[in-house]
Amino acid sequence: MLGLIKLGILFAITALAEIIGCYLPWLVLKQGKSLWLLLPAAVSLGLFAWLLTLHPTAAGRTYAAYGGMYIAVALLWLRFVDGISLSRWDMVGASLALAGMAVIAMQPQAQ
Repeated sequence: MLGLIKLGILFAITALAEIIGCYLPWLVLKQGKSLWLLLPAAVSLGLFAWLLTLHPTAAGRTYAAYGGMYIAVALLWLRFVDGISLSRWDMVGASLALAGMAVIAMQPQAQ
């Protein structure tokens, strides 16, 4: 269980880095914000890529499991940054995605 908690925290930080790295260019392109925001966006995306390398499993499996956490963090971003209330459907979907992440991440390792 502790392994799943550590993995969840790492995935949550990874998702946050990816979302920030994509949100800042969105602000530049959609809202006319300063081009200087592209610098922290690039750093954030570099951090995102590096964080994905910290997992001991195959890249494809890591990406698949990470997707579940990304969904949950993106919905939290929707709520707390965009200020949009989450629906019951959002909550159920995030729960299913996190359950899928746990199944993929915690499968028994082949010998």
